[in-house]
Amino acid sequence: MRHAGSLVALAVLGFAVASASGGPVSSESFYALKTTTLAGQPADLGQYEGKVALVVNVASQCGFTPQYAGLQKLYDELKDKGFVVLGFPSNDFGAQEPGTPDEIASFCKKNYGVTFPLFSKLVTKAGPEQSPIYTYLGKTGSLPAWNFAKYLVDKNGKVLQFFNSKVTPDAPELRAAIDAALAAK
Repeated sequence: MRHAGSLVALAVLGFAVASASGGPVSSESFYALKTTTLAGQPADLGQYEGKVALVVNVASQCGFTPQYAGLQKLYDELKDKGFVVLGFPSNDFGAQEPGTPDEIASFCKKNYGVTFPLFSKLVTKAGPEQSPIYTYLGKTGSLPAWNFAKYLVDKNGKVLQFFNSKVTPDAPELRAAIDAALAAK
């Protein structure tokens, strides 16, 4: 079943689709992709078109896991200005996200008060099992080397910048890039 969902999402990359707001979303847009929420429901990333998104591969048992607190703080501070954090759990690095969807949701809520959107666990690494989300993001030439790598996506779904795991949510260079993306027309 995983492959069927991947094929559908890959097919979406081949043509323009209608966004949640009714306008066309380019096939070269992050917002043309579909995925699944952590709760197992279908999710159309087109619902975030018009927002600046920070896409992060997250894990519950990583040395970088405390970044959840900073990601939540960013989300709380900027969500009313058109910003969203999108968390994609991944077990790719050191098997640091072994949990079930319920365990991941519970951990994030209990320990970090996470309210930003979390999606189903996926594969970030290149190869036949790689999620279409990360196939698209990897077109930038950068893929995560560890958990908590970040992609800044503009309002139209174009990837603006990649930040490695060591760049914390409160890093000045990340905040400056977010602020510039929010200010862009």
